[in-house]
Amino acid sequence: MIKIALIGLGSMGRNHYRILHALGEKVEIVALCDVVKNGEFAEPFFTDVDEMLDTAKPDAAIIVVPTFLHKEVALKCIERGVHVFIEKPAASTIEDAKLIAKAVQEAGLKSCVGHVERFNPVVQALKEELEGKEIYTMSITRVGPFPPRIADVGVLTDLSVHDIDLMRFITHRNILEKNIFKSRKIHNHHEDNAVLSFELEDAIVGEILTNWLTPFKKRTIEVACKDAYFEADLITQNLTEYSNFHVNNSYVVRGCHIKKDEPLLKEVEAFITYLETGERGSLATIEDSIITLQVATEA
Repeated sequence: MIKIALIGLGSMGRNHYRILHALGEKVEIVALCDVVKNGEFAEPFFTDVDEMLDTAKPDAAIIVVPTFLHKEVALKCIERGVHVFIEKPAASTIEDAKLIAKAVQEAGLKSCVGHVERFNPVVQALKEELEGKEIYTMSITRVGPFPPRIADVGVLTDLSVHDIDLMRFITHRNILEKNIFKSRKIHNHHEDNAVLSFELEDAIVGEILTNWLTPFKKRTIEVACKDAYFEADLITQNLTEYSNFHVNNSYVVRGCHIKKDEPLLKEVEAFITYLETGERGSLATIEDSIITLQVATEA
């Protein structure tokens, strides 16, 4: 049984806490850590990371603290030989992310970054549908109302990193050129509205629309291929294919079968499998996160 420590019990941290309990006997939660104990927990609770690591001695840690603390917390874990799962992005700067990657490599530890959308069943299904197809364009929309809990980063670091990563993950292509247009409408310090456009390898054109200005959440991926057009809804986990256009303006619509599941559950399960077998599967590397940070922050 793998001994896990969970560092950070904010909104996302509590989701991880719920998922770890859902895994049952696959893992043992040996410690929880946050600056304040907000609630009752059965597991040992610490307010100091160093004390937690030295006392609980976990095999691995899931790090869900604010982004600007990722480097500090991750390096403390790595110094003690603890494998790390870091919620996206890997760090608040490219330099910090590279320091974490170097430390992990030198220590011979396992690591991943929580790009959870990779494990959305509709993303996995879309990826399979696109295998062998010639892709023309990919358009991703990720919009919604402003989340007050996000104070240390803007939409490029918080939201668009999901979709920059998804473009590379789904297409198996690297980004060659980019243009980013952004603005700040309601956030005190960071951009809250952005449009990103890309040229990927093999002349694939990509676009990402993201903001915190829309009164409802929308998470969609649309892909135009040589022989079909796909629409994926990441919230409902529905995937639709449109094909066989005819001169009378008719076409064929196919609802692709999706076995719906919780992406975070699948991601944490993959992390446990990675710790046990060394098989990474679809887990994002720190290097993957560095690439997304380079695209998102070098605007």
